[in-house]
Formats: sequence, C-alpha cells, structure tokens
Amino acid sequence: MKGYVQVYTGEGKGKTTAAIGLAIRALGAGWRVYIAQFLKGREYSEHKALAKFKDHLTIKTYGRNVFIKGKPEDEDRRLAQEAYKEIVEIVASGHYRLVILDEANVAVHYGLLTVEQILDLIDLRAKGVELVITGRYAHSRLIDRADLVTEMGEVKHYFARGIKARNGIEM
Repeated sequence: MKGYVQVYTGEGKGKTTAAIGLAIRALGAGWRVYIAQFLKGREYSEHKALAKFKDHLTIKTYGRNVFIKGKPEDEDRRLAQEAYKEIVEIVASGHYRLVILDEANVAVHYGLLTVEQILDLIDLRAKGVELVITGRYAHSRLIDRADLVTEMGEVKHYFARGIKARNGIEM
C-alpha cells in the first residue's frame, strides 16, 4: 500500500489530537507507529494512554520542558537536529507504517529544522510509510508536496477568556 503525506496545520486546536486519533486507528489495523514530538519535553496525558500500545507504538519527545517564545536557544536547535538524524533512519527503515512528526511545522518556523529537511524526509520514506506532520505555520513548500492538508481554524477558544490548559484536554 502506498504511503501518503498528511499535514495538519492552522491556528485552531486539534492538530495533535487528530494525529493521535489516526495513530489509534493505525494501531487497530495492526500497524507499527512512531510519534516524534518536537518542542515538547515533558510527559502529556497521551503518553500514559499510548503506553498501553508499547508493542506497536513508540513515542518520543525531542525538546526541553519549556515553551519557546521568540528566539530558541542553542539547546533547542541541538535537540531538534538530533531528532532529525534519528527520524531519517526511522522513516527510511520502513519498520513503522505511520510516522507522526508532531509540531514539526513549528520547529521549522522557529528555525530548529529547515523545510528542506522535512521535504527530504518525504523523499527518504520507505515505500508504504504514511507521514503526518503537525503544527501551525506549515511552510508553503510542504503544503505543495503534501497529499492531504487539513487546516484547523479557530472560531472560538476558551483560552481567550483566560482559561488555562487542562489535564486530559490540552495536556
């Protein structure tokens, strides 16, 4: 079966959630799944739930436990480049049928990765590997290369009323 490239982007909530939903569907079909999370250095609720699938799913965070505002630090760049080297091997191996690069668009936006690196991953994929790339700020070159692009648009969000991220919903 041919693998395609999917991009979930936009200002609205739900990009990572959609990718994890796809991961669960793939696991149900017996696929091996790899989730690389950029800019996330701590455990989120999905890690606890997905740990139940450890025989067929690997999830790894590549970031510090901080929210990057403005300019990333050298350590952020180093972690992203280490992640990239690992992910090149993962997508080329064909061991995983679904590879999710969570927040990779944001990593490109902040200069931690280049759009060329993401496009290279598309080309390096083993036959049959489905690649999902999430995060705001999807580069136009990635959008052009993708087979499916979904833009999540924010119509209304309770964050605007000062409601913080909630365990089990946003984290």
